[in-house]
Amino acid sequence: MPRPIVRCRPDPVMIAGFDRIRTELNIPTAFPDAVLQSAADAVVAGPRIPPGAASTVVDAKDLPFIAIDPPGSTDLDQAFFARRHGDGYTVFYAIADVASFIAPGSPVDLEARDRGLTLYSPDLRTSLHPESINEDGGSLLEGQQRRALLWTIEVDGEGVLGDARLERADIRTRHQLSYRSAQVEMDTAGPDAALTLLQEIGELRQAQERHRGAVSLALPSQEVIYQSDGSFAVLFDESLPIEGWNAQISLLTGIAASRIMLDAGVGILRTLPEPDDRTLDQLRRTANALGIEWPRQQSYADRVRSLRPDTPETAAMLSQAARGLRGAGYVAFTDHDPPSDPRHSAIASTYSHVTAPLRRLCDRFANEVVLAQCAGHAPPSWAIEALGELPSLMGSAKNRDRNLERAMVDFMEATVLTPLIGETFAAVVTNVDNDREQIRIQLREPAVVAKINTRSVGGKPIKLGSEIAVRLVAADPGERRVNFVVV
Repeated sequence: MPRPIVRCRPDPVMIAGFDRIRTELNIPTAFPDAVLQSAADAVVAGPRIPPGAASTVVDAKDLPFIAIDPPGSTDLDQAFFARRHGDGYTVFYAIADVASFIAPGSPVDLEARDRGLTLYSPDLRTSLHPESINEDGGSLLEGQQRRALLWTIEVDGEGVLGDARLERADIRTRHQLSYRSAQVEMDTAGPDAALTLLQEIGELRQAQERHRGAVSLALPSQEVIYQSDGSFAVLFDESLPIEGWNAQISLLTGIAASRIMLDAGVGILRTLPEPDDRTLDQLRRTANALGIEWPRQQSYADRVRSLRPDTPETAAMLSQAARGLRGAGYVAFTDHDPPSDPRHSAIASTYSHVTAPLRRLCDRFANEVVLAQCAGHAPPSWAIEALGELPSLMGSAKNRDRNLERAMVDFMEATVLTPLIGETFAAVVTNVDNDREQIRIQLREPAVVAKINTRSVGGKPIKLGSEIAVRLVAADPGERRVNFVVV
């Protein structure tokens, strides 16, 4: 993926811009004193069994868990270990046990319901819970004994999900690795090392994903990254293979959780409807216009999975293909009355969010439902009572997250482009809206996506997927706006 050609130092003007966006979007930057005190008291008291939950806690400190996260992370939700088991594998996946520190109805609980998600700005993390929980007592930090939720999942030699159970456990994370350092260690890891098994299981699960007909888009996303030299940069993300294998463990766990909740007749699912026929017809016409072959018998999932954004045509097609992934949401259910369509079409399975309780509100409650089912108990009443409002709370939090991310990227685009007004850039046309006389472009460098009004082109048609030259005529960080014209 292209890297930016301009980096900006976080001068006071830039920090003021970040602050202005947070104020505009009502993003909190601090916790009320009562919330901080409640969290601190809970951590000092130590983890406690939540009310109404099964009291068994197993000792799993002998399992050599590893945590793989972005460099510098301190809010560690997950830790991984695996063993060979016959022709298959046993996956041990430890998840932060946030409910052991948050009493239902406490100030921390109520504040988390207002926030919904941990939100990320280039210069600041707006955590779901106070630091004493998120980055200390509840975090699965290297070398520390922690209370966790321990998933034990059987996977056969073909990568098929088998039995799965969840229980409370005391664990110890032996190592914390960044994605890059873990990728390097894989080159020298032995055949039975956890990292070697992570790759094997991840690749098998990716094959199962293809077999299910899951959708995987290699669509680059824009990120605002804080650099080690103290600068910020706008760039397109560049994933390592290990990130995909690690994500498969989380997906495996979410699929297992959804099955357990459906069996229990109560829970909360992450759902996504299948793309409708009209959307698929439009995408096929787009592929035809771009000169991309799409056999009639080939599915949407199979076609887009094979696309890579390495040509103007495929970059444009991937941008258009994302229309098939609209409509994701959360659906709660009780009394053995699941939604009529409980599946997540992109995953091609039922699925639930359970692996990031430090950063996502719904995971805390979903895990309690699964724990109860695995222990043969009824779920705690406080968890059941929360299910009804969780879809709305999570929907609002997701919207706030998207708005914050888009505003920060827009601001950084305008900031890095301000010194380049008057220059010409190579761009790819990723969308054409003839009704609005507007196109969307993606610059090669820097990592900028922008819209251009085409009325000034004089009626000359601009084709989707074409490479064009554009000139930057204005950039306004205050308004978070840039203006290009087609050369």
